[in-house]
Formats: sequence, C-alpha cells, structure tokens
Amino acid sequence: MAEDLVILDGGLATELEAAGFKMQGDALWSARLLHTNPQAVKEAHAKFLRCGADIITTATYQASVEGFVQHLGMTSEEASQLLMSGVQLARQAVQEFMAEGVHPGRRVPLVAGSLGPYGAFLLDGSEYSGAYADGMSAEELKAWHRPQIRCLVAGGVDLIAMETIPSLKEGQALLELLQEFPSSKAWLSFSCKDTQCISDGRRFSEAVQMASRSKQLVAVGMNCCPPALVEPLLESAAPHKSPDLHWVVYPDGGDTWCPGIGWQTRVDKVPFADLSPTWRKQGAAWIGGCCRVSPADIAAARNQLLGSK
Repeated sequence: MAEDLVILDGGLATELEAAGFKMQGDALWSARLLHTNPQAVKEAHAKFLRCGADIITTATYQASVEGFVQHLGMTSEEASQLLMSGVQLARQAVQEFMAEGVHPGRRVPLVAGSLGPYGAFLLDGSEYSGAYADGMSAEELKAWHRPQIRCLVAGGVDLIAMETIPSLKEGQALLELLQEFPSSKAWLSFSCKDTQCISDGRRFSEAVQMASRSKQLVAVGMNCCPPALVEPLLESAAPHKSPDLHWVVYPDGGDTWCPGIGWQTRVDKVPFADLSPTWRKQGAAWIGGCCRVSPADIAAARNQLLGSK
C-alpha cells in the first residue's frame, strides 16, 4: 500500500458507551465526559491508538462554548477551557502511546479537532437534514462555529475535522471561516442521504467541487452514513475532486438507528473491514469509522489495508 494511507479512529462515543456510559439523549453527548470523566475519554483514545489509528478525533463533536455555558452553568472562559481540554486529552493519549515504545514503525499519530454541524447543538436530528441552514445566513453560521474553531486551534490540534456537515451552505461557510485561521488545515466530510446527494439534497459532486477550491483542506468526503453509500458517492464525485485533495471516508458500522429503541444490528451487515479495500481502490487515502465502529473494527481494517504493518 502507498505511504499516503492514513487510518482514522472509529466511534469514540460507541467506545464510551461500551465502557458503560449513558449518552443517548444527552445535550452534550460524549463532550459531557470532558467535564465529568476526562480519564475515560483518554482511555478510549488509547484503545483506538493501540488498534492502529494514525489519527484520533477529539470528543468535541457536540461541544460548543454556548452549549457548555447553557448545560454546565459555566462562564464563557470556563467553557472555552473545557473545549480546549478535549485537545489536551487526545494529545496526552498520543504522548503516552508513543512513550510505550512497543510500536515500531508507527508514525506519530495526529490529533484532529472534531467540529460538528450547528444541527448537533439543536438536538433535533437536523445534522442529517440541514434544514436549519435555509433560515441562516453564512455570516450567522460562521459566527456560531468561530468560538469552537478558535478553541481547537488554540488547543493545538494538528488539523480540524469539519464533520457530518449536512448542507452545502454550511460547508461553504466553514471554508470561508477557515481562512481566518490561515495556518490551520482541515478535512470536510458531509452527511449523505443517498448514493448521489448530501443530506440537504444537493449533489455530493457539487460539494466536492466546492471543497476543491479550498487551499487549506487536506481531504473531503463523507462520514456517519451507511457504508453501502461510500462506493457510489465516491464514484459520482471522482471527476470533480482536485488531485491535491485526499478522499476521507468514515461511515458508520452498518447497523440501523431506530428512534426510541437504539441501534439494531442488520442481518445483511457486511463487516466494516471487508469494505475498506474497495474504498482504497477508489483512491480513498484516509479511512476510518464513525458510529458503531469499534477499536477492533479499526484493527481489522488496518490489517486488511496494510497487512501486518
């Protein structure tokens, strides 16, 4: 395999739930543990590192300065510090992993700062529709995201993971906002509704074409979608991607989310790791998982893609 292949981590919240933490319905989701049990977050990062992740993503997807103020009763300064602590925990996990000295040949893992869509703050599932974007201007979207990006950059992330973005408008606003942080790099990944479209109904190929104009993006792709959508989405947009950009793909594990019930395992589920070589053949260089993708799944995907390396 080419040296540009990068293995991402999987579902951080999934791993925390497996450890016994209850997060479904929580306004802050896994970000609450930055306040209540930071050690558990660091331990979850460590599991993904030991299973082969070259990049770990901070527990800040549903974190925001406004959300911490509202739900934890913090001041804005305290909220900013808590958000930055997500970066520090991930960085500590990397440092401790490398200090173990038992991983010959492994590159030093990077820390990506998770930046979720505005819809994640709304707690109404709209990160999978993008409906809110129609009633917001680009400047309003930038104003919302600016404090979070400022904290992630100040915390020292290697790059920003702008993820589960449902709308073209929000994606464009984020790319414009990124220019205010000219030394920062990012990837942009969309939530997608079918084999051709992102969640707001616009073509994925159009979103990729927009992303290809950015000089600060290192990758574009999709996350938190059924794994069966990845192959046709990549195929649909391949002619529109700049050769300077990588594909980043990290779908969910293939189970079905049932409101009020939770995750249900599909009888026709194909193991996550078995699909990853197809994405690699399509040119995907950054491959990982989202919800319901465990450290063991990441290890299996790494073995499929890299053998015993």
